[in-house]
Amino acid sequence: MSADKYIHNDVENKIYSYWEKNKLFEPKENTNKFSIVIPPPNVTGSLHMGHALNNSIQDLLVRFHRMNNFETLWQPGTDHAGIATQALVERKLEKDGIKKNDLGRDKFIEKVWEWKNEYGDIIINQLKKLGCSCDWSRNAFTMDENLSKSVLKVFVDLYKKNLIFKSKKLVNWDTVLKTAISDLEVDQREVNSKLYHIRYPIENSEDFITIATTRPETMLGDTAIAINPSDDRYKKVIGKFVTIPLVGRKIKIIEDEYADPEQGTGAVKITPAHDFND
Repeated sequence: MSADKYIHNDVENKIYSYWEKNKLFEPKENTNKFSIVIPPPNVTGSLHMGHALNNSIQDLLVRFHRMNNFETLWQPGTDHAGIATQALVERKLEKDGIKKNDLGRDKFIEKVWEWKNEYGDIIINQLKKLGCSCDWSRNAFTMDENLSKSVLKVFVDLYKKNLIFKSKKLVNWDTVLKTAISDLEVDQREVNSKLYHIRYPIENSEDFITIATTRPETMLGDTAIAINPSDDRYKKVIGKFVTIPLVGRKIKIIEDEYADPEQGTGAVKITPAHDFND
């Protein structure tokens, strides 16, 4: 590239340094106010095209209001992304022959903070390269002590106002990390599996009701057998009891439209805490 062409490294760094040095992104007091809290990107990786798009839109709105003499704040920050960060730190420790459990909770948390301090600035620098006009003097991290206390206070306040509640919910348990993970962090895959047929003896009868399942091991926790009300094949056994094989425990045959007459045998075993529908 010839010298008379646009050299972004020379031009952009110089301009952005001028902006920061002169604190042009800090709010100037005014009656009219406008603010945006940046949706915090995870410290575990780098920005992608989605970040570039939504941050460009935010920057446009922020600069528009700043130029129209609003007291304007674009609050920057990053997210701790707990599970993903933990996995990366554990992987790094394993290379040094160290296991998380050998360190203990406090020492491991220290390692997480070391990792964050080493890699967390990558995203901030990428945002600056995009030209984002955030007030970097207010840069925050979701695990900062004051933010953690604020989050806890808000949750308690919402709970006391009956705007949120606690209840039991089926979660995704990671057998490696030994913790629950969100639905977004689950890698859903379709696999070719086997269909097992289990016969449940009907009480006071020599007949059986057969269940088709890919998870025969969950039979031990069954609490009912569901039949679709429109399925004429099973109407005569609704309300009766069956015995769970091996266990010998009795459960009831009930009606439920979730049971699909076209799938398997049309009868579905109900096993709580095994499936969201159950």
